[in-house]
Amino acid sequence: MWTRVEQAGLTAQSDVARATPEHLAQLGLSRLKICHAHALAESLLDYDGLANLPDEAVLSALTQITGIGRWTAEVYALHALGRADVFPHGDLALQEATRLVFNLPDRSGEKMMRDLAQAWSPWRSVAARLLWAYYKDHKSREELI
Repeated sequence: MWTRVEQAGLTAQSDVARATPEHLAQLGLSRLKICHAHALAESLLDYDGLANLPDEAVLSALTQITGIGRWTAEVYALHALGRADVFPHGDLALQEATRLVFNLPDRSGEKMMRDLAQAWSPWRSVAARLLWAYYKDHKSREELI
């Protein structure tokens, strides 16, 4: 889908904001994704400025935009901004990996993940990356069985 959006020349916020819903739908975006893409483009978010904000301010700025929830904001801060102390507590793969690593009977909920991850501060993003890698490795091993 991103390739189609790039080929249509819709890589700048202003271009996406001007694109009609019909045009975006022709590129494969669902009605909900079109709504969220327009909201993000019209937000005039200062991406460069996000790099200078504290983690909570980044998450707050992002979640003010329609279609961006806490998980999306945390993943963006972790991956795109390279933040070291952000942990997407609601991520199901992280919850499952934690269950496996700590030999828990059930998958950890978001509150339990928040409590566990607090001990990993200020390197919670490193912990998230390790848990994602563990989960990916575990899933690939399951496929071999």
